Amino acid sequence: MDAGPLTYGPKRPWRPEGCDRVGLLLQGGGALGAYQAGVYQALHEAGLQPDWLAGVSIGSVNAALIAGNPPERRLAALEDFWRTVTLRPVWGFLPDGDGPRKVHNLWSSFMTMALGQPGLFAPNLPSPWMRPRGATGATSYYDSAPLRETLLRLVDFDRINQGEIRFAVGAVNVASGNFAYFDNAETTITPDHIMASGALPPALPMTQIAGENFWDGGIVSNTPLQHLLDHIDGENALVFQVDLFSARGPVPRDMPEAMGRAKDIQYSSRTRLTTDYYRQAHAQRIQIKRLLEKLPDDQLSDEERVLKLRLATLPAINIMQLIYQQAAHEGEAKDYDFSKSSMRDHWASGLRDTRATLARRDWLEMPSEESGIITHDIHRTGV
Repeated sequence: MDAGPLTYGPKRPWRPEGCDRVGLLLQGGGALGAYQAGVYQALHEAGLQPDWLAGVSIGSVNAALIAGNPPERRLAALEDFWRTVTLRPVWGFLPDGDGPRKVHNLWSSFMTMALGQPGLFAPNLPSPWMRPRGATGATSYYDSAPLRETLLRLVDFDRINQGEIRFAVGAVNVASGNFAYFDNAETTITPDHIMASGALPPALPMTQIAGENFWDGGIVSNTPLQHLLDHIDGENALVFQVDLFSARGPVPRDMPEAMGRAKDIQYSSRTRLTTDYYRQAHAQRIQIKRLLEKLPDDQLSDEERVLKLRLATLPAINIMQLIYQQAAHEGEAKDYDFSKSSMRDHWASGLRDTRATLARRDWLEMPSEESGIITHDIHRTGV
């Protein structure tokens, strides 16, 4: 937010030649989600408005704030949300240096654990350990009612359900352990679906939807990439995947670093696994398409004719991967450090990384049908 003035006015939308959809995929990561707000600001400035949004956990909240507002109100809604949830002051001043900053962030995280966070969750009192088995509040340390109020204030769910933007959030069924996506193409989205996607146990309570209980989708899969690839329906897409935990990182040297590294690995996206699988499947489809094209239609069965028609146009996918890079003063508690200073740093980092990515205009070009899917990562490739 301090990296430049927010510009709320709608930009003239555009997309690369041959691009049918612009997707924005938002990983879970708690307080790190301000990074995603910075990413969206850069896309907004460039006129790249997404028409496909999917998220998990805090990513689902950011996605709802974007999809649930008109373009000219989206940045204001994001700013309102992140100002609200970082409203509580930590110290009267921000110290210089990594050492003092670590202490500042740890104190902020401790306050979150002790007091909850404005606009997000409040402590369950009495403690769940003191409540009868099966009672309300017996399975979580906090009550997420404040998040419901925040969502109702800042998100127009009627707009989400109009379907102008394809919208989906991921959660896991508590009883079956199965992952589920709540997609506005087939489900009427409510605040419950957003809260279910972000109900990380044991901190937050499970959310009941249609008689079933759901927890945070990050328990099973922390990125919606596979959902988009499975439902792209032959359309060419430019996809911005925003991850808040990095699969790659240094070997830890002490216990806090070990705890932080374990969390990074646990919640990082398996993008390479997904894209490798998609590439293999795409190569097989190309081979089948070429074989079918060599045969006259009168030698094909009805089923083969349908398959030939379906394979006539295969989608090209271009993925821009943006991964938050942890600062030296951050540790294991980075995802629940809701200090205003950390939020501003995260937002500015997302804005900076995305501006640098968009400066590589050649990266935004759509791949050929033969390529199928390509990926770019500013942190690995450089500017």
